[in-house]
Amino acid sequence: MKLRVRTKSRAPQLSLTSMLDVIFLLLCFFVTVSVFSQWENEISIKLPTAATSEEPDRLPGEIVVNVFKDGKVVVNGKQLPLDELQRRLARISKFYPGQPVIIRADKEVRYDTLVGVIDTCRGADVWNFSLATSGAASEPAVKK
Repeated sequence: MKLRVRTKSRAPQLSLTSMLDVIFLLLCFFVTVSVFSQWENEISIKLPTAATSEEPDRLPGEIVVNVFKDGKVVVNGKQLPLDELQRRLARISKFYPGQPVIIRADKEVRYDTLVGVIDTCRGADVWNFSLATSGAASEPAVKK
């Protein structure tokens, strides 16, 4: 006669390996995205100063339009003519109404160039745009 040997059943265990892999991949993704979002602000554009300027919180998905003093417009490291910029902004605003756009114009850019970029935003039905400025520089004391 054969006797059955009873083995203790183990409690179910949660496998953490795959969950740790997913967390690590998400961490890599967010670190990479944050580095790319900083590159837009590191472009060598001298912003005009404003006494009330403050560093706003970055909104997810905001579009940064850089306008250089020679009039070229750069978005995501790619130079775009105004008609192409308007087509892209129109597509984005169609799917994401209220999409934030930040216009970083050099302080030496011509006024009509800046108005052209603003008009392009309005023509693409983008009304949530702002102009970037830097904080007021410390002014030297005036000697009397």
